[in-house]
Amino acid sequence: MSSLKRFYRNVLQNHVSFIGNMNEERIHTLELESHLATVKYGDFTLTDAVRPSFDLKIIPEQGYQYDQIKLNGTGTRIAPSPRRADSRWLVPILVASVSMERVFETFLDMLDPLGDTVNIVLETSHSHAGASRTGLFREYMDLPVLKSFLYDYEELILNDGCTGISVHSPRLAAEVRFDEHKLIIVCAKSLSPFEKILHRHGISRNETMKMLTDAEHVHITRDEYFQRFKTLQVALGMDESYTTAR
Repeated sequence: MSSLKRFYRNVLQNHVSFIGNMNEERIHTLELESHLATVKYGDFTLTDAVRPSFDLKIIPEQGYQYDQIKLNGTGTRIAPSPRRADSRWLVPILVASVSMERVFETFLDMLDPLGDTVNIVLETSHSHAGASRTGLFREYMDLPVLKSFLYDYEELILNDGCTGISVHSPRLAAEVRFDEHKLIIVCAKSLSPFEKILHRHGISRNETMKMLTDAEHVHITRDEYFQRFKTLQVALGMDESYTTAR
């Protein structure tokens, strides 16, 4: 799902302010702002965090599909892998693209199969302009407490193209991730409980759909979001005593 990303700051509040070293002179400012301001594609509504490529090679749509991810010998994720049945370290994943009206509640419901106590990785690319991502790790938080914090920071989590969060079960081999693209990604030995939750929210399987991450796409952030991210970091207890995720 890796592809070329462009990062913009404050474009939904002010004029375009480009982050990065790519030449954008070929794109007229008004056309760019119009593209970034478009949130509806048919029945699908985007959050403020991400936009498709300017040429609309991929049109956002709702649905989910299966894939596989490769693990190393210790059970740690290393990279997406082609679907090869002969590998003993391939673990199934589920990727869901959900319209803005229901994506946050769907993500929170997808956490329930993980159990009452979870580990958390808070992801950020604010300081790197998209070049890399930092992960902050917190162990053993009660799931209801985590959900309460996430509700308090719903706007940040939904609309910041530089913020993502992964929630892990310490007793199950399972992870639910709400990434910077606002895709819901589940890595687990059994995906059935998560699939049932998607069906309950009216989200259907679609193996032919393309995700925004399959082509060039745009990430959007705001100056204020980095400050909000840091307060969320403190609220979750991810201070200097906690380890940066590897």
